[in-house]
Amino acid sequence: MSLIKTDAAVDIDKRTADYWIEHLALEPHPEGGFFRETYRAGGKLAVGPHNERNFSTAIYFLLRKQDRSMFHRIKSDELWHFHAGGRLTIYTLTESGLVAETLGQDIGRGDKLQIVIPANRWFGAIVTDGPYVLAGCTVSPGFDFRDFEMAKQAELLADFPKSQDIIRQLTPEV
Repeated sequence: MSLIKTDAAVDIDKRTADYWIEHLALEPHPEGGFFRETYRAGGKLAVGPHNERNFSTAIYFLLRKQDRSMFHRIKSDELWHFHAGGRLTIYTLTESGLVAETLGQDIGRGDKLQIVIPANRWFGAIVTDGPYVLAGCTVSPGFDFRDFEMAKQAELLADFPKSQDIIRQLTPEV
């Protein structure tokens, strides 16, 4: 039996963020937005002398217009997949500066259906068009909250002074 509820009477273009949150059984995520893990590979691999991680994990991830995916990083590569909704801008902080990529379905406007975030890279996201975006995130080696780090605004501002506007939007003041 699936946890996912179905409702054939609702036109996909009329589905709201609340619809997806309810029907996919999404819960609040510490970085912002809502999620539910959908896959965790059974196999494991060593990621250090005393740690193992599953080969891969996957989640549904939903951000509403009023939500922010705050700057954070993990120790694995993360692949974002577009599923439904508007457009999501994913910001990454690199040695070369700020990179902004749009996850969405309008590839004629430059949207990407998939975006890769390399391991150990600071990133965050904002819905830039539409009321919400439903995405999928696949992490390999698999996600573990021990590998999750939320950014500190003062540290990012010191390391990336040219990106202060977006850093202030996507980090809590401390």
